[in-house]
Amino acid sequence: MPGPFDPAIADLPALLPVFPLTGVLLLPRGRLPLNIFEPRYLAMTRHALGHGRMVGMIQPQDGQGDAGDPPLYRTGCTGRIAEFRETDDGRYHITLVGGARFDIAAEPPRHELFRIVAADWSRYHGDLAAGTTELDRDRLVAALKPFFRHHSITADLAAIAAAPADRLVTSLSMLCPFAPSEKQALLEAATGTERAKLLITLMEMSAMSGGEGDGARH
Repeated sequence: MPGPFDPAIADLPALLPVFPLTGVLLLPRGRLPLNIFEPRYLAMTRHALGHGRMVGMIQPQDGQGDAGDPPLYRTGCTGRIAEFRETDDGRYHITLVGGARFDIAAEPPRHELFRIVAADWSRYHGDLAAGTTELDRDRLVAALKPFFRHHSITADLAAIAAAPADRLVTSLSMLCPFAPSEKQALLEAATGTERAKLLITLMEMSAMSGGEGDGARH
C-alpha cells in the first residue's frame, strides 16, 4: 500500500535529478540505502532535499560505466529521501523509498554539477497504487537454494517463503547479484507478477550456467 508520505500523481516533478549507478536497482516501494560522497551527488542530494526530496535512480547503458556522463537506459525509478544523515567526514547517508518509475523524455542543457532529466511518468501511474503479485513460492524456493549456494549467500529460506509476495520479489530483485542488464529487465517488468516470473527464470538460468556473469556492484 502507498505510504502517507508517498507523492500523488500530481506531485511528480517534470524535472528530476538523476543518480546514474551501474548495477544498483530501486523498485517501487523498495528501500535503498546510499552512501553519498562525490561532490556532484552531494549537490544533487541538497537539491533534492529542497525540491520534494526526489531523486531518480537509473543505470548507465550496459558496459558504459559510471564515470562522466554515460548514455543512460530510458527507464529509471524515482526515490523519495526518507532518511538523511550527515557524517563528520563530509558524507551523506540517505535511504530512498521507491516510488513511480519514469522514462527519460529529454535531458535539458546542464546548469548544475549533476544531471537533470525531463521525466515522463505516463506509463507508470499504476506504480503508485496497491498491486497484487502472484508468485510460485515453491518454484522460487527451489531456485533460491542453488543460487544462494553459488553466491555464498546465507538466508533463512523459511522466512523468505513466508514473506508477502510483493515485498519478497522487490527485495530479492534489488539485492541479488544479477548483471546490470538483468537488473534493468526486472525494473522494466510491467507488473509485479511478471517481475516474479522473470526473477525465478534468472535464478534458474544462473544455476544452469553455473552462476557465471558480471554481478551488480553496490
